[in-house]
Amino acid sequence: MTKYQKISMFFLRLSIGWLMFYAGITKVINPDWSAAGYLKGAKMLTGFYGWLISPGILPGLNFVNEWGLTLLGVSLILGVGVRLSSVLGAILMLLYYLPLGLPYPNPHSLIVDEHIIYMFVLLMFATYRVGRVWGLDSKLSNYSSFFAKLG
Repeated sequence: MTKYQKISMFFLRLSIGWLMFYAGITKVINPDWSAAGYLKGAKMLTGFYGWLISPGILPGLNFVNEWGLTLLGVSLILGVGVRLSSVLGAILMLLYYLPLGLPYPNPHSLIVDEHIIYMFVLLMFATYRVGRVWGLDSKLSNYSSFFAKLG
């Protein structure tokens, strides 16, 4: 990867990381936030999303949603665990997209909206191991190889 590619990947990782962190932390600090409103409007897989609203599931789903976004953002900002968090984040983006229905008639697009873009960017992060570009993943991989040589 060239120096300019590394710079681009680094700033893209930081930007998406901040976006995800902010989206998550604002949900964490808002005691009235719930995914129920979004899920009630599902136009696709209505049975599945309706099940997620049930009282036994919704509190856990809200917790996973709030902290999943927050920790995804932290992972991307720090560059630690980026491969795993990016794959999980891509799945989360797909789960956000599906209840909108297909094709989703967004006023600015048709079918491809921000959730799809985020999903593909996150998958690119996992594929190109961008956590190793000025992130803690590169430091941690150095430690693991050091300990592997000792053992």
